[in-house]
Amino acid sequence: MEARTKSMTARNDAPLAPQGEQSAFLQNILESSTEYSIIGKDLTGNIQLWNAGARRLYGYEPEDVIGKANSSMLHTPEDIAAGKPAEIMATALQAGKWEGTLSRCRNSGERFTARVVITPRRDVTGKPIGFLLISKDISDEIRLTEELKATQFYARSLIEASLDPLVTISPEGKITDVNEGSIKITGIPREKLIGTDFSDYFTEPEKAREGYQQVFSKGAVTDYPLTIRHKDGRLTDVLYNASVYKDAQGNVLGVFAAARDVTAQKQASQYARSLIEASLDPLVTISPEGKITDVNEGSIKVTGVPREKLIGADFSDYFTEPAKAREGYERVFAEGFVTDYPLTIRHKDGRLTDVLYNASVYKDARGNVLGVFAAARDVTAQKQASQYARSLIEASLDPLVTISAEGKITDVNAASAEITGLPRERLIATDFSDYFTEPEKAREGYKQVFEKGLVSNYPLTLRHRDGKLTDVLYNASVYKDMRGNVLGVFAAARDVTAQKKAEAEIAEQRTKELERLAELERFQRLTVGRELKMIELKKEIEELKKTGIR
Repeated sequence: MEARTKSMTARNDAPLAPQGEQSAFLQNILESSTEYSIIGKDLTGNIQLWNAGARRLYGYEPEDVIGKANSSMLHTPEDIAAGKPAEIMATALQAGKWEGTLSRCRNSGERFTARVVITPRRDVTGKPIGFLLISKDISDEIRLTEELKATQFYARSLIEASLDPLVTISPEGKITDVNEGSIKITGIPREKLIGTDFSDYFTEPEKAREGYQQVFSKGAVTDYPLTIRHKDGRLTDVLYNASVYKDAQGNVLGVFAAARDVTAQKQASQYARSLIEASLDPLVTISPEGKITDVNEGSIKVTGVPREKLIGADFSDYFTEPAKAREGYERVFAEGFVTDYPLTIRHKDGRLTDVLYNASVYKDARGNVLGVFAAARDVTAQKQASQYARSLIEASLDPLVTISAEGKITDVNAASAEITGLPRERLIATDFSDYFTEPEKAREGYKQVFEKGLVSNYPLTLRHRDGKLTDVLYNASVYKDMRGNVLGVFAAARDVTAQKKAEAEIAEQRTKELERLAELERFQRLTVGRELKMIELKKEIEELKKTGIR
């Protein structure tokens, strides 16, 4: 310890410290301080004391500076040239202390910023005998401060760049900061907004107050609906998303809230709602769990159940076949949509309505599926008309058939099944031409219908599966949808087997009659010839008689 003390004490006759306890106290400071540089110097700046902190900070060993160097070497050349060292010591002597920030030089030539305090050292009589210079490197503090400023500036820039109104709120509900978006939406300058009650700028102050209190109690709120009132009375519908913000120790300082203007969205929603309600078809939205989330008036009428009871109920509960209804919306979630899905809705009074559902998923802005939107078309009348038409078709004794553009049978009546000997389910989807003795001629026939629109009395021969043949005449035409698109060919076959047989019998009878007539004519000619010869013979006899008498 004695050797170390000697290495750090003055190399001249001037005393460095009082004796006794004060000397021991100073020695303890010198030994323990490594963060602070402590340098003792005389009135001219010659270094007399150099602690471990000074060695670490400036990079000089004690033996290199004590009694050998002046403290001015720690200043920058610019400060030395400006007389800064002498000015600082003069101020310290006059004012009792000089304190400030200086740019300092290490042994390596590197510069750094230090916080420096210089106080006069005095002897027991109070006479100045030198200075005590204490300094600390604050480069990291300055850098952190600059980084903090840059971060704050960056954060502020982000806040001001936001078009959404942003605000910070104290635990007492007072506005502590706002951005330009908040100023525009309220029409009130920043200085007047700050310090006022957050809730004062809404059409429902109590609801606004309840909102930020929820944030303090729960930590956050999302999509909290409020309406901001501009100072000129203009209203803006917003959704607030807010969370608490904290200090480094985790203490809640306040609430940061961002408001998204949803006025246009709300107007669009109202417009969409108007379109939905204007629809006569029952419309419904369904959650992934199969619950009804919204309905229109059409759904209320077709079920006889009010909106508030429909919403939250199982979609499938209102159909005669709940499992089929459930399967339908599950298919929409799996495949994205369904078309013409047949179901029967049961009204609360028991009345049934046949419908065809067309449904698709609907998504949020990020493409996440939110649910199913389904529209039901009432086909009760259409189904009744179809059943009536079916009855007429089945009542026909003539074979009737519908044919697709590809030549496939799409429907038949009982007469077609009877004339071919095959059941309906085996006929449908097979080639129309397969059931004729001349398939190519049959194919050419329905193609003519698609080209010309119709054919009449087109002769074909149907083959029963047991080999029996039936001669028919086909009359056919295309049938179309409501927009005029050709869907297929409707063809009716008239059985002309008996007619052809009768015609053949008549033809045969006529042939026989003609043959008999020809025979009679030959006989007649023969008879007449004989009579003529008898007359001529009589005439000759008469002539001979007259000649003989003479």
